[in-house]
Amino acid sequence: MGFPGTWMTESESMVYRVVPKCACSTIGQIMYFSDHGTFFDGDIHDSTEGLHKWAQEASQPLIEANVRAHKSYAFTCVRNPYARILSSFFDKIAGIQRNGKRYRGNLVPQLIQRYGIDVGSPENGFEFDQVRSFRRFLLFARDTIRWRRPMEPDIHWSAMAGHIGTFINNGGRYDKIFYTETFNEGMQDVLDHVKTPVKVDLAKIPRFNESEGHGPKRAHKVSAYFDDLSKHLIWEIYKKDFQLFKYDFDDPDNKFPIAEIDLDEVHAKLGK
Repeated sequence: MGFPGTWMTESESMVYRVVPKCACSTIGQIMYFSDHGTFFDGDIHDSTEGLHKWAQEASQPLIEANVRAHKSYAFTCVRNPYARILSSFFDKIAGIQRNGKRYRGNLVPQLIQRYGIDVGSPENGFEFDQVRSFRRFLLFARDTIRWRRPMEPDIHWSAMAGHIGTFINNGGRYDKIFYTETFNEGMQDVLDHVKTPVKVDLAKIPRFNESEGHGPKRAHKVSAYFDDLSKHLIWEIYKKDFQLFKYDFDDPDNKFPIAEIDLDEVHAKLGK
């Protein structure tokens, strides 16, 4: 199994377990910058050098040796499950991707046919009933996660606990899990614990939101998208995420956590 979704700086100053839709583009660019003094030109997910990634075969033995020996500071970042799945819907389902096409080719047409989802188009200014379509998408997301039908769950809406747990299960240990909602404080704490070849001034780092501007803007506050049934589905999919990362299930509009993450609890509950 190894350490899928794990990135490490070439200097081995830090190790990061990517969680999709949780500031991963910005974190990856900060790691790249901390070694090279420049940002990667393009989406950091497309880089094939300058940053060790588990998806790059040559990086695997280096990442594995580092993580198993806990040689470097290891961290990840989480996000409110309500906001995260809404972001996934607007980016991946309703939005047009960087390549000018729909995400995963036939996925959106399949959702339109099977679940009655309408996502508008650039031609009509992405005019559609956002609440109705999102709730139908939520049924689809639950079906993929619960029954792996009509397809395997997508990394962008599968539970954060699943992503984070693979690192622990295969012998890794986190030093820090911080929140997207308080990104600067969390990322600064990581940087304070590591020595990097290039000093990082977080105040001068831009935000790399690779999904921004490709689709419709969210028209309502978060809670408008979640009726009782939707909340039931969200709990079914993300129960562990709420419990382990201390987000407020009862109030979708409260994006902030309601307690501190207990790292020992996370390792105990997500480990084998």
